[in-house]
Amino acid sequence: MDTKPPLPLATQVAAAFDWWREAGVDADFADDATGWLADPVAETTGNSREEPPRRIVETTPPPPPPVQPVGGDSASWPDTLPEFRQWWLADPSLDEGGIAPRVASRGEVGADLLVLIAQPEESDIERLLSGALGALLDGFLDAAGLDRDKTAVVAALPRHTPVPDWRVLADRGLGKLLSYHIGLYAPKRMLILGRNILPLCGHDLAQGAATLQIFNHDRGEIPAMAEVGLERLLANAASRARLWQRWLDWTDR
Repeated sequence: MDTKPPLPLATQVAAAFDWWREAGVDADFADDATGWLADPVAETTGNSREEPPRRIVETTPPPPPPVQPVGGDSASWPDTLPEFRQWWLADPSLDEGGIAPRVASRGEVGADLLVLIAQPEESDIERLLSGALGALLDGFLDAAGLDRDKTAVVAALPRHTPVPDWRVLADRGLGKLLSYHIGLYAPKRMLILGRNILPLCGHDLAQGAATLQIFNHDRGEIPAMAEVGLERLLANAASRARLWQRWLDWTDR
């Protein structure tokens, strides 16, 4: 019987592939999933190169720095008006600086009237209210029959500040410093011009300016009346008329 020698193994494999290809089979399938993206090092050694998940440690943020009060320690505030004025012009704890110069309050202790304003005029250099707002106030004092020399003028801020943050200033104790400043004058009456400074006087804005009748300070109480600021009075005739009528009603009492 004739026997043919066996075909080489490579020829047999090629023939098998040709047979399956002719049958329409051109892919290999398996039931077991294959991790094509698996780490080859982990496949061979069992060790993964991936870092272990980091532990998140919750930390408490540090507390904010303590609020520095305006004017520093109240125990160091001068206890006489002349010394206070010098301190007002020079002490670095009063404000953070600015372009406009500091301007001291004016008037004498025991003034018949103390006028409280928010800040100096932009043009003030040596005298508080030396511009148009000062002229308006002088006209009011003349009409009311008040001696300018017996009227004190105090500003809540030492220098002109374009956009004061009154809430922050209140939190920093400006109201306490203002109360001390006015207490040094011990005036007979007090006219507050500027609703934005009313909270510094211990007054709730929700009650309205007309409800303010007394200003309390460390040395006692002062009859007080509040109205809008000098800027508003200068620009609005109706505001000036309301101030005058309220002034007449107040002084009649």
